[in-house]
Amino acid sequence: MKISLTDKPIKNQSVDFIVIPYFENTKQLTGYAKDIDELLNDSISKLIADKEIVGKVSETITLYTFGAIKPKKVLILGLGSLESFNPETARTAFGRLASKVLTTNETNSAVICLDSKTISKLPKTLTKNQLVQAVVEGLILGSYQFTKYKSDPNANKTDVYIQVKSHEKEQVSKATSVGNIVSNAVNLCRDLANEPSNIMTPSKLADIAKQISLKTNIGYKALEQKEMKELGMGALLGVAKGSKQEPKLIVMEYKGNPKDPNKLALVGKGITFDSGGISIKPATNMGDMKGDMAGGASVISTISAIALLRPSINILVLVPATENMPGGNAQKPGDIVTTMSGKTIEIDNTDAEGRLVLADAITYAKSLGANQIIDVATLTGAITIALGNICAGVFSNNTVLTSEVIEASNTSGEKMWELPMFKEYSKQYKSKTADIKNVGGRGAGSITGAQIIGEFAAETPWVHLDIAGTSRTTDPNGYQSYGATGIPVRTLIQLILNKSTIL
Repeated sequence: MKISLTDKPIKNQSVDFIVIPYFENTKQLTGYAKDIDELLNDSISKLIADKEIVGKVSETITLYTFGAIKPKKVLILGLGSLESFNPETARTAFGRLASKVLTTNETNSAVICLDSKTISKLPKTLTKNQLVQAVVEGLILGSYQFTKYKSDPNANKTDVYIQVKSHEKEQVSKATSVGNIVSNAVNLCRDLANEPSNIMTPSKLADIAKQISLKTNIGYKALEQKEMKELGMGALLGVAKGSKQEPKLIVMEYKGNPKDPNKLALVGKGITFDSGGISIKPATNMGDMKGDMAGGASVISTISAIALLRPSINILVLVPATENMPGGNAQKPGDIVTTMSGKTIEIDNTDAEGRLVLADAITYAKSLGANQIIDVATLTGAITIALGNICAGVFSNNTVLTSEVIEASNTSGEKMWELPMFKEYSKQYKSKTADIKNVGGRGAGSITGAQIIGEFAAETPWVHLDIAGTSRTTDPNGYQSYGATGIPVRTLIQLILNKSTIL
């Protein structure tokens, strides 16, 4: 989908649809909507009077223009009540519009009328730029489809124009640009996590990260197996032992403020396929484990956007990438591995591999100068039991960084909830033969999984995001389509922008 701004008269534009957003119980049309209504002999206002148009969120009513104006149809899009309207409502409504109407085969162009007079009535906490960015995000995210491997893919060539006054174009263009950058980063994450694992190997993921770095002029390197062994990354290499695919530790670096010694590290779990290893998973839905690298995909996608947005902050991205397979050389329950930090881990369950690869990646991030760390992982099935598929779990050793992450998630609309990290939980993963075990039993599984990772963050301010319940969806809705969701890319981008000033 291509989105651009226009200030040309609406009635003369050769498009399939004019989209008029309408708030519930508005009663009187203003601005663009009023102009179009008059050209159509008050057809819209008559439907409003007859309560055929109500304005509930994502309600759509289509009117044919029958040649009265150049556009073929007018579509009234409900946005709900003005009082409860927010950016997430806009994303949802315009996302549903894009997925259900604007990306169908018979439709390829639309003009969206953002009525300045109606917008002026919005809560003061919501600026026009925030609204435009949310609209752009909803349209692009809602139009996403992963059809790469279909013999007849539905290529999306929809052109969408946002109608603004000529004096508003410069002001709104920045919001349009940011919305495009953010949405394209989310869709990159979706693409990476939707790829089948026979294509998306650790080497392929590293190559994609390299290509991004070349296009955006950010630092890149990928540690090979030999280098990891020299650094003592026994936990990461232990997971990789069962696979024929070579592991990679992808490192990307954005230097937005070279004079600042501070670095925020984003560490993403990059298990490109997770069979469970020797502790093999049930066959049902195992194919979804191609998306066990969604955390890694999210941090790579985030830095690709940051390189374009250019905030004044230093960002490290690390992705420990490997498969977890039950090969003849695979690690076994009862094995003990020594991590880069020197801490030893007893392998009680080979399917608890995410915390192992993250342990070494976080230790390495600290060695590169990271003094704040956020890791993202499809870590536990237990988080879905706790929170369902509605929100991601947040775990941390630092209240300030936690509040910053949750504030960013509130802005992005990606729901997150903090869970406790009481020290009493740590006794669940004590080992009699090593420093710790890699599991803590069924009870509080997400918490103990997070605390095991936290052992390696130690005193460094750290937040762990468990996205196992939100990284994929089988229930497309609003701007979310089937498959990978791209969560938490928008939250991470918002967090970084909040922590910095865009140059």
